[in-house]
Amino acid sequence: MTIYVGNLSFDAEVEDLQHLFAEYGAVSKCTLPLDRETGRKRGFAFVDMASADDEARAIADLQNVEWMGRSIRVNKAEPRGSAGGGGGGGGGGGRRW
Repeated sequence: MTIYVGNLSFDAEVEDLQHLFAEYGAVSKCTLPLDRETGRKRGFAFVDMASADDEARAIADLQNVEWMGRSIRVNKAEPRGSAGGGGGGGGGGGRRW
């Protein structure tokens, strides 16, 4: 049960996200991917919740909420490659966990 959190402040840390999502239940994992070339945060994260009910409540409550000065996007994460419907390779990107 993984949640994609987009449009994050670059000041956000793993601990900040864990604290935010812990209000909805147990957080089993939280990652803030870094850019391979620069080592800087990429502006999104993945949060794993222990239960589907907790995940659903977090998504419903936090979607488009202003947090750390940014209006965050909160969605159920989709496996890499399933979002966007095909079309050539190259370019990278996509959602990973």
